[in-house]
Amino acid sequence: MAIERALISVSNKQGAVELARALHQRQIEILSTGGTARLLRDAGIPVIEVSNFTGFPEMLDGRVKTLHPKVHGGILARRDLTSHRDAMTLHGIQPIDLVVVNLYPFKETVANPECTLEEAIENIDIGGPAMVRSAAKNHTHVTVLTDPNDYALVLQEMKDQHNEVSSATRFRLAVKAFSHTAEYDGMIANYLSCIEEGEANQGYPERLHLTFARQQSLRYGENPHQSAAFYRDIHAPHGLLSDYTQLQGKELSYNNIADSDAAWDCVRTLTGPGCVIVKHANPCGVALAKSAHEAYQRAYATDPTSAFGGIIAFNCKVDEKTAKALQQQFVEVVLAPEYDKKALSLFKEKANIRVLQIPLTQAFNGWDMKRVGGGLLIQTPDHITLDEGQLRVVTKKQPTAAQMDDLRFAFHVAKYVKSNAIVFCRDGQTLGVGAGQMSRVDSTRIASRKALDAGLSLERSVVASDAFFPFRDGIDVIAKAGVSAIIQPGGSIKDQEVIAAADEHGIAMVLTGLRHFRH
Repeated sequence: MAIERALISVSNKQGAVELARALHQRQIEILSTGGTARLLRDAGIPVIEVSNFTGFPEMLDGRVKTLHPKVHGGILARRDLTSHRDAMTLHGIQPIDLVVVNLYPFKETVANPECTLEEAIENIDIGGPAMVRSAAKNHTHVTVLTDPNDYALVLQEMKDQHNEVSSATRFRLAVKAFSHTAEYDGMIANYLSCIEEGEANQGYPERLHLTFARQQSLRYGENPHQSAAFYRDIHAPHGLLSDYTQLQGKELSYNNIADSDAAWDCVRTLTGPGCVIVKHANPCGVALAKSAHEAYQRAYATDPTSAFGGIIAFNCKVDEKTAKALQQQFVEVVLAPEYDKKALSLFKEKANIRVLQIPLTQAFNGWDMKRVGGGLLIQTPDHITLDEGQLRVVTKKQPTAAQMDDLRFAFHVAKYVKSNAIVFCRDGQTLGVGAGQMSRVDSTRIASRKALDAGLSLERSVVASDAFFPFRDGIDVIAKAGVSAIIQPGGSIKDQEVIAAADEHGIAMVLTGLRHFRH
């Protein structure tokens, strides 16, 4: 069925003039309201005001304009039912075949910290969602557009099919329209259910509505017998993993995505050119240097065995020299904000390597989430940085300025290692990483042994622990390795015993008062 009449009423006016002009050129009558009608008239496009179409004026400061039987009857009427056609004739209702509507900017309004409850409520659209849902319900006969990115597709189909739009496209656009209104209602419900007594925003809604868009289906999950898909938070800021562009390589797997997130989260928060190598969600090598190539070499030296088949992330441009070095090992994924042409040319020689490019930002998720049986745990992300004023040297021996730099670096890396986390570092390079053990002393022994297995001396190194040492045994293991300084949160009932052990071994100890558990 050819489109003969369109209703255009949009908050996001991107592409609206171009769409209306193309519709007018195809002899399609255009209805519109308020600001959209003014915009189109100013562009020289003939428009019929909805109030003239219905014979009923806009009223209540624009709150009532499209809520009328001639609008909704024209949208909802089934053209294939005689009873519907007869009712339309009886009441003078004309069909509306194309509905172009997007909604008041509620999200942008409430994002302003100065937004009042009254302002938020005034930006709750009523007529818009009703028209969108009506058109989507009757998609067999009506085309609904809520996204400017779909305008060109529909215009092309109309050009190719004598003003008609295919049933497959109408259905896809209807699904998108229902998602659009569901997301909108979810945002409103989230916002209002955070408010108590009309004022303070409590941050955690009583009922939580989340909106994620499927970015890709995956071959399988963590294991081949599990199905999987990757969904993108549609409200996520730029610079997070979901913002990647894949430049080459095989399709990303579930584990690739999970490990890449761990690598990117760590590397993008380093200060200075850096490289992070991740295996099974844990950094197995992290280093700072003057170049990407040097940072990679130093990170790789931490644990060459674990680096095999790892995820390698950089916070700086990857050049030809770095790409050539990466060719010498088995790499699953490479991530960076930028690559030079020669590097990309070299990567093509190993077509299976997945090469991802991501904008480098300091953005974070609004919430961290973890699914549990029958529920969801939500918390704010752990993006806090060390407060220099809270650092306390609690031992007789004072760390040097160089040691303090290494202590800060080590503690930063420990934040991205699964608990219990122990990280040995020296000169901006990890030397041994102990992760995910049930006891801290075991993580300490593993980190020390890994350094020795890699042929790295721990003399003059420093150690970071993501949480306090519950006993002195961890300090004794560290002391045997030749460590010069330790950084840890403190807060154990055995703190004095642990500090005394550090003094006994002549090791400097700094307490942060800040814990970085990562389960």
